[in-house]
Amino acid sequence: MRAARVVNAGVGGALVLTAHGSADPRSAATAREIASCIRRLRPSLDVRVAFCEQNTPNLVDVLADVGRGAVVVPLLLADAYHARVDIPAMIAESGSDARQASVLGEDDRLIHVLRQRLEHAGVSRLDPDVGVLVTAVGSSHAQANVRTATVARELTLTTRWTATTAFATGPSPSVADAAETLRERGASRLVIAPWFLAPGRITDRVAAFARAEGMSMSSPLGAHRQVAETVLDRYNAALTAHVAA
Repeated sequence: MRAARVVNAGVGGALVLTAHGSADPRSAATAREIASCIRRLRPSLDVRVAFCEQNTPNLVDVLADVGRGAVVVPLLLADAYHARVDIPAMIAESGSDARQASVLGEDDRLIHVLRQRLEHAGVSRLDPDVGVLVTAVGSSHAQANVRTATVARELTLTTRWTATTAFATGPSPSVADAAETLRERGASRLVIAPWFLAPGRITDRVAAFARAEGMSMSSPLGAHRQVAETVLDRYNAALTAHVAA
């Protein structure tokens, strides 16, 4: 298991953990819980939480307050519109010298958490009848969807499951179409694994589909230690790249 890389104390500024924001309060609560976990792992680090929209504090306001050398770590799984457009625009608007780290992406630690969430939902790694629908938010950025699709393949390592990708919004396949694909492959017990960091309205809609179809559904990744370690790794990598530049 990879540990978050260590960077010398005092190097770099605040870690600004930046989520998209949601009308569902559970989303902001999860971001704050992840920030609390990061603080426990790195007590000396100034960790702030910011949002692009719908929740406060706004990223522009946080960057005006943290001073120089901050690193904005997107609390995002996909390298899509919010990471490529929204966050850079807000950093520019703030007039800050903050650097932007990479998104969390398809990190093997996060896939481990996803697998663990399925096991907590009562899914045995040794059950060959299990078909897992790794369900994510789709993007208009095609390459982001291609990268998301790799999660299903990696998830099945060390298991006897079959898995495929479904998108709750945007591109195909839909959850219903992906479920049919798994049945055609011979899976008789379908389970939804939400590739989401936090619960919200979209995951609620997916959960309603699961209930209607008699499927199980595991929890989102949430405030897991390995999520926090992945955030710290992105922060450290941004600092290392800056020093090397």
